[in-house]
Amino acid sequence: MPDFKLSASLEGHGDDVRAVAFPNPNVILSASRDATVRLWKLVSTPPPTYDYSIAAHGQAFINSLAYLPPTSEYPEGLVLSGGQDTIIEARQPSKAATDNADAMLLGHGQNVCALDVSSDGGWIVSGSWDSTARIWKIGKWESSVVLNGHEGSVWAVLAYDKNTIITGCADQMIRIFNASGTLLGSIKNSNDVVRALCKLPASHPTGAQFASASNDGVIRLYTLNGELVASLHGHESFVYSLAALPTGELVSSGEDRTVKVWQGTECIQTITHPAISVWSVAVCNESGDIVSGSSDRITRVFSRNPDRQAAPEVIQLFDQAVKESAIPAEQVGKINKEQLPGPEFLKERSGTKEGQVQMIRESDGSVTAHTWSSATQEWIAVGTVVDSAASSGRKTEYLGQDYDYVFDVDIEDGKPPLKLPYNVSQNPYEAATKFIGDNELPMSYLDQVANFITQNTQGATLGQAQEAPAGSDAWGSERRYRPGDGSANEVAPPSIPESRPQVLPQKTYLSIRSANIKVITKKLKELNAKLLSEGEKDTALSPSEVETVVALCGELEASQKLSDTPAVQSGIPLIFKIATKWPAANRLPGLDLLRLLAAATPATASAEYDGADVLICVLASGVFDAPFNVNNAMLSVRTFANLFETIAGRNLAIQTFDQVLAGVKSALANSGDPPNRNLTIAVTTLYINFAVYLTSEGRAQAPESAERGLVLLEELTNIVSGEKDSEAVYRGLVALGTLVQALGAEVKSAAKEIYEVEGVLSRIAASGPGKEPRIKGVIGEIRAAL
Repeated sequence: MPDFKLSASLEGHGDDVRAVAFPNPNVILSASRDATVRLWKLVSTPPPTYDYSIAAHGQAFINSLAYLPPTSEYPEGLVLSGGQDTIIEARQPSKAATDNADAMLLGHGQNVCALDVSSDGGWIVSGSWDSTARIWKIGKWESSVVLNGHEGSVWAVLAYDKNTIITGCADQMIRIFNASGTLLGSIKNSNDVVRALCKLPASHPTGAQFASASNDGVIRLYTLNGELVASLHGHESFVYSLAALPTGELVSSGEDRTVKVWQGTECIQTITHPAISVWSVAVCNESGDIVSGSSDRITRVFSRNPDRQAAPEVIQLFDQAVKESAIPAEQVGKINKEQLPGPEFLKERSGTKEGQVQMIRESDGSVTAHTWSSATQEWIAVGTVVDSAASSGRKTEYLGQDYDYVFDVDIEDGKPPLKLPYNVSQNPYEAATKFIGDNELPMSYLDQVANFITQNTQGATLGQAQEAPAGSDAWGSERRYRPGDGSANEVAPPSIPESRPQVLPQKTYLSIRSANIKVITKKLKELNAKLLSEGEKDTALSPSEVETVVALCGELEASQKLSDTPAVQSGIPLIFKIATKWPAANRLPGLDLLRLLAAATPATASAEYDGADVLICVLASGVFDAPFNVNNAMLSVRTFANLFETIAGRNLAIQTFDQVLAGVKSALANSGDPPNRNLTIAVTTLYINFAVYLTSEGRAQAPESAERGLVLLEELTNIVSGEKDSEAVYRGLVALGTLVQALGAEVKSAAKEIYEVEGVLSRIAASGPGKEPRIKGVIGEIRAAL
């Protein structure tokens, strides 16, 4: 059999793609933590290209997906999705996300994490964190049977045939039920959580009837009477998903960033992804193609047929992204660099099996990973191993394993705290689920524990490989500290459901304050020590100055608003020094603190230090000039946006309007094509704040407001015209719409006649982002204003 190669990369989701389905060669379904289900239609070939519509839009993570084939009652079939809101939604594919669903299935008490459809189309089965599986009759839409007896989350469900259901559970058991809910048998699968199940075709050479996969990385093949036929070893971590090809081969995906193809008991191909996890895999029974959903927000299609493969240059870009991706050290375990072979190994030695991983110590001291391809008989580079952000390589040991964090969690007064271990490469909900299970706690604690993890590890989040490497990993390949990323959920203006009031004009300023100050402080100390060791005493801070900065960080951690304390008075000049005088590669902690100070105290903008205030100081430091550092520029723009939190900051921002816009334009131009996503979101956030300022407190009629509004209008039109990221488009449209609606006839006329905003809106409406309800709503408001 020829190897699978990339067919298409489907980009549009704003968060991890948790589930995928492949109903027919022309349609793909994907569900995401961005609370949407997207339907991708094949629009042209070759090479294959797809366009998407949003098939469902919820209010929480969507983690499970299934497709009911066409019936007499539902000739298009039904898209079934479930997730964190505990509701299973059934919706015909042609319906818009704003239309009522065909059915809403209510009954589960926790996240719905698994769905499957019976072979005769008569019922669906669901699995949930509430320790139950449920059977729902199609058309009646009530839970007719509850499959009880599970002692943990039901991670996997399989409608084996019209009378048989198999479940996989966090209690490490596989259970087989009939359609009436009677337990027919159970299998002790392994010493770990069962995560996936798959029916094997009758032609499978082992004679096994179904497969299971678990957190121990092993795929096991069973008969229905519980006989273990074979164990497939090859994955290096959790296996999350299984699917069977029409050829009889098995496909799997997991936390080791790979999709693997198995023929019998042998792995014949490994497809590494430039992501942290490959959450889901599905196959098209008609074409034999594969679709995967990953943590980098991309849905990817792979095909063996050359006519359905992507253009050679697109495949090359995918391979290059894999080669350049960062691999968290936690995924590969402890490595003794001194015992690793050098690059010559790759030329002198062959692998022993498909997918074998070999670590190499490069001449610069870094460690790269390579996997063996049996088809091409060569080692393929699949990334560089990087330390975690939380500890800069230093771990905390718990029960014989190393972790980035081991938290003490007080559950009950008078009792010792429980230990919660966590690595930054983990998903917080996964870690929280394991913690709850290990300590026999009620699942009602889940959200609270997951939120605790998120709040206490902000800034240590692993970047997604889809973004430019410099933007996703602020410390390149050596460090994983990442400045608070200002996620859309945290600082975006409110989305506009159909039933809610309009949002234009935007009336409140936005700030970007997410940060882990402990991590920033630690990194600042490390970089300062490095400068001192290199003899840069004039540039570095003295011990007393470091103490001053640490004291200021302590005040920032205690409160988002600071008074005029000695630490503020003495610390701000030192932060300016770090942010503008240190070597460009070392400025991130200073710029991150400057961003927080801009929102926390008017002293950042109102006081003068060495004859320079915050904006002039940053602009004069060359942060937007070549050689360009996108993270430095992004944090500087966030600083400008945060200034609007204080009166002094707003006054300073408007006084330096021309200089700021010149710097921002230079940053966007230098960050590449397309511009870096995080930078663009920071810029559109800043422009929202400028728009709010110009249109509030009676300023809308002032001539200078119209003049500056026209300048912003031009910039915003340029940004939204070419932007593909939906968050950046949304923010840009909110800023643009605020100006058009509130600044009067001159700006409206220019929008229509000079900048042809109507044409821009039409192009956005026809694009991927334009299908989102919130963007549709803003476009409608702008058109009404025009």
